[in-house]
Amino acid sequence: MIPLNRREALVAATFSTLAAAMPAWAQDKASAPDAAAWDLRDLYADDAAWDAARKSALAAVPGLAKYKGTLGQSADALAAALVAQSDLGRTIGRIYTYISLKSDADVRISANQEKQAQAIDLYTAFAEATSWISPELLALGKARIDRFVAANAVLVKRFDFYLANVLRQADHTLSPEGETLLAGTAAPFSGPGDIRSQLVASDIPWPSVTLSTGKTVRLNDQAYTLNRDAPVRADRKLVFDTFWAEYGKFQSSLGAAYLSHVKADVFAKKARKYPTSLAMALSGNNVPEAVYRSLVRETNAGLPQLHRYFELRRRLLKLPDMAYYDLYPPLVALDKTVTIAEMRDITIAALKPLGPEYGGIFATASAAKWVDPLPRPGKKSGAYMNPGAAYDVHPYLLLNVGENYEGLTTYAHEWGHAMHSLLANRNQVYDKSDYPIFLAEIASTCNELLLSAYMVANAKSKAEKLFYLGQQLESIRGTYFRQTMLAEFELAVHDKAEAGEGLSGESLSRIYLDLLRRYHGPKVAVADGYGAEWAYIPHFYNSFYVYQYATCVSAASYFAREILKGGAKERDNYLGVLKAGGSDHPVDILKRAGLDMTSATPYRAIVATFKDTLDQCEALMR
Repeated sequence: MIPLNRREALVAATFSTLAAAMPAWAQDKASAPDAAAWDLRDLYADDAAWDAARKSALAAVPGLAKYKGTLGQSADALAAALVAQSDLGRTIGRIYTYISLKSDADVRISANQEKQAQAIDLYTAFAEATSWISPELLALGKARIDRFVAANAVLVKRFDFYLANVLRQADHTLSPEGETLLAGTAAPFSGPGDIRSQLVASDIPWPSVTLSTGKTVRLNDQAYTLNRDAPVRADRKLVFDTFWAEYGKFQSSLGAAYLSHVKADVFAKKARKYPTSLAMALSGNNVPEAVYRSLVRETNAGLPQLHRYFELRRRLLKLPDMAYYDLYPPLVALDKTVTIAEMRDITIAALKPLGPEYGGIFATASAAKWVDPLPRPGKKSGAYMNPGAAYDVHPYLLLNVGENYEGLTTYAHEWGHAMHSLLANRNQVYDKSDYPIFLAEIASTCNELLLSAYMVANAKSKAEKLFYLGQQLESIRGTYFRQTMLAEFELAVHDKAEAGEGLSGESLSRIYLDLLRRYHGPKVAVADGYGAEWAYIPHFYNSFYVYQYATCVSAASYFAREILKGGAKERDNYLGVLKAGGSDHPVDILKRAGLDMTSATPYRAIVATFKDTLDQCEALMR
């Protein structure tokens, strides 16, 4: 089947003229809304229409069997089979998108959870019904497929890259019976992530704390992210100690869930004859394993600059020492509210260096009802852009932003994803539009870097400039250094599981605690209980995903720097990456834009950018 990996991953997580006026929904006061702000009627008019579409798609799935055994008859027969499975997969993506968004809007509504399970079952049935395609293609052989592609315009336009990719992975494709069996594991293998989500969203009895302001906070995931930067140090310590202690109480259950996921990876890598789970995860996008290992190696070499940052943070915060709970307060206080409407206006201005085409599309899209921006009880935590139906409709964005600069950066980040999808969809056919995760975070982090540069350039005082420089440092810390630490954790856990070592929630916390202390250095106090933080990371259930944040910020830093210099060629190269979608392997797309991600150069460059930003901060402190 044609891969849907990125769409499914970002759905489960995990876009020409300027619009002068904001719609009424975006002008409302940002205080706990009662309902989602997006409009799902662009997907389906109501649940009845959705259910009719689901049943129709489910009824169509068995019909794909008629193409079995026909792929080698002619070029036209091959094209007909691929068009049929692609078009049905496209419809199923839209079906899943609608109910997953509705489910995430309030995870407490069990009826929507049940409907989402039906959509997952539909995906599973579709995967089973198309699992024979790759083996049958491989049986045809490269010579015959190449002749068919040369003889059929549809194959050239829509499926040439897909067919070449299938042939590339011949050694890891099973018999038709084996592929059918593996396709059927999709639903049960999603169980560990579902269990983790339900535990965190509805079953863990999140404790409440009273801050020094007198405010009482129920410390779930959303409240933690909104209060971990509390200005009073004792409040930060209270938030961290209480929140991670609660995760620690459930580390055995959460550990069982995550280790079940890891065991599923080990099963799959053995079934597909890969040497490691890492090799299997990277193979789909043809990313060399050296990229991952070079990233970890070069990041560890750059840790002295990270430790230097922690000392700068201690000095600016005027602390006698540094602790892990001191990482999130801004280096300089900036009491400035940023409403959703202002976030849009600022982002439009910050992205002007990307040119009028990009700016016009963004202004129009961001004025529509595609975003649910504010937190509320029952809403899924975190932030994502859901591209599942983007090709035929448009992307949707789920945010949980506060009215502050962090919220602004999240807004710009997720709109980077949405713009990537919009540009890819405008320039590629559906079957080549689905860009891989390896490219996905470049667009989002480039937006963040351009936003940071805009804010520094327009700062009204030294203190404000220090604030934005500090936010840039924190962004690189979180997107580059932290994500590489998480990637190193994933690699360590999978390596141990593949070696047959026994693991538990407690041992996972121990591994994670050791990494926390190495990455943060000897001068940052990390309490033992903070080792439970691994259980807070939902991305671990999409194996070997997070490393791409670090590779992408490295690439984004290069592009942003060149774009800000005014280089039209570099800007066009960058926009070319976004417009390329999934028309080629990501490493090759970036090579054509002048970046070799297999070398140490991109990672050394982001460390150098981090060092330069530190230098600017220290110069302002003199």
